[in-house]
Amino acid sequence: QVQLVESGGGLVQPGGSLRLSCAVSGFASNYHAIGWFRQAPGKEREGVSCITSSAGRIYYADSVSGRFTISRDNAKNTVYLQMNSLKPEDTAVYYCAAALFPFRETAQAMGVPRLWGSWGQGTQVTVSS
Repeated sequence: QVQLVESGGGLVQPGGSLRLSCAVSGFASNYHAIGWFRQAPGKEREGVSCITSSAGRIYYADSVSGRFTISRDNAKNTVYLQMNSLKPEDTAVYYCAAALFPFRETAQAMGVPRLWGSWGQGTQVTVSS
């Protein structure tokens, strides 16, 4: 059973930075990748970024490319999302999830809910003046 817990959300001014953490419990063989998703009120859930368990592939949505960085610390079994140059449009609840099956096209996989079998509880990110 793969369990995930997000942390690091909060209130930040436009242009500021936050680092989200996703603590993962489980064996690496039990999941193919860790992804970050977000959902703002009244909007659909959006795939933000993901990293494969072997760190062989990294994906960023166009909306965050150049501003966000995903990374992992295997010793701590944690995946991070460093968010810089934050905008009000980044305001959302951010979730991490574990992909239980391999995939070929990352952008497509981010939009296939059945691939992501384990989800964290979410952490609120608010970007406001």
